[in-house]
Amino acid sequence: MEVQHMHTLEPYDLVGVGFGPSNLSLAIALAEAGEARLGNTLFLEQQPGFCWHGSMLLEGSTMQISFLKDLVSLRNPRSRFSFINYLHEQGRLSDFINLQTFFPTRLEFNDYLRWSADKFADNCRYNSRVTSVSPILEQGRVTELELSVETPERPTTRIRARNLVMGVGGRPNIPQAFAPHRDNDRVIHSSDYLRRMDEIIRQNRPLRRVAVIGAGQSAAEIFHDLGNRFGHLELSLISRCRSMKPSDDSPFVNEIFNPEYTDYLYDRQDSQRQSLMEEYRNTNYSVVDMPLLETLFQWRYQQQITGETRLSFMFDTRVEQVEARDNGLQLALSSGESTAMQTLDVDLVILATGYRRDGATRMLEAIQPYLATQDGTPQVTRQYELQTDDRFEPRIYLQGACERSHGLSDTLLSVLPTRAQEIAQSLAAGSQSPAAHKPINARISA
Repeated sequence: MEVQHMHTLEPYDLVGVGFGPSNLSLAIALAEAGEARLGNTLFLEQQPGFCWHGSMLLEGSTMQISFLKDLVSLRNPRSRFSFINYLHEQGRLSDFINLQTFFPTRLEFNDYLRWSADKFADNCRYNSRVTSVSPILEQGRVTELELSVETPERPTTRIRARNLVMGVGGRPNIPQAFAPHRDNDRVIHSSDYLRRMDEIIRQNRPLRRVAVIGAGQSAAEIFHDLGNRFGHLELSLISRCRSMKPSDDSPFVNEIFNPEYTDYLYDRQDSQRQSLMEEYRNTNYSVVDMPLLETLFQWRYQQQITGETRLSFMFDTRVEQVEARDNGLQLALSSGESTAMQTLDVDLVILATGYRRDGATRMLEAIQPYLATQDGTPQVTRQYELQTDDRFEPRIYLQGACERSHGLSDTLLSVLPTRAQEIAQSLAAGSQSPAAHKPINARISA
């Protein structure tokens, strides 16, 4: 494979892999600590431009957390990057106040994130997919890291970094029964829902029967969206759960998402942490906002009156096997304790089955020999830094991949500002003199 190098004499002090909300929040924290701190930093994002869960920006869908948990306010409520200042600069602050809500639409919050990201155009390269990270050794010590990057213009580019922040987000979780069919265009993961549905509509492909797999917020929202937009569809919601459960966002329970709770959880023994996270699992996993639950129940009840059977809720049901056919898919289903199987023929399946958070560690496979592990699991400091041995000089931080050690808030927006501050402070403690920094534009070849 052809390898081309960026024309840089020195490595970047910091490279961020991914430029979603996590690394965007870090970029802001670095900028507010002093422009010199940001000058020798580069973020690499595989998307063509900034977009946050673009295929789940459903019409009318709202945030599940307060706008005050934006990119900065919990760290610096006076920041010019706050959601309030975004509204002010867009001329919508008074009208938003009149909405009397803490929960903006996802469409608006995505626009706020994009507005913030646009301020860092000189520090981010889009259409840049990091494929691997390799150690650079000098006299038996790892002094720097080399990233292999694919772009539309170049098969492979090499970038050197003294330090690394991984903010790659999750990758779609595909249930075992669907794994052989992940490339089948009749199987869609929720992360690609709107884009793929738009394609189906443009191609005028016939759809009559659709199954949605899952019992969480995404499954409920997609089921609701399909039911609203496509009145002719026969829809089945299939879930291993015995029912759909409401998310617990009550005030006392919500304290587990406060930044200081991370300290408490991190200091527990592993068994205690796992017990606490299981206790509070219904704040985030396989749960649905109550208003949407009530709407779906109303739909089901209305069918009892009309005698319709267009909408089917199949709880305590598992997809055991999937068979691709010329005109769709056949799902083999089991239910409850029964060993009997039933089949369901559908034109399309949408997997609202969540995400895997192992993308960062998979990308860092080449540095595994230098990582401190416990029972095969890489160890992370309270400041989100991977623990390495004495042969390893670079510092590597994980964003959104530390739920096991830092709690349920780790994959959510709630701790972004404080986590960014902790990482920025940790980097500063081991950084070189800002006088050595050079403008980033001089360090990127076109």
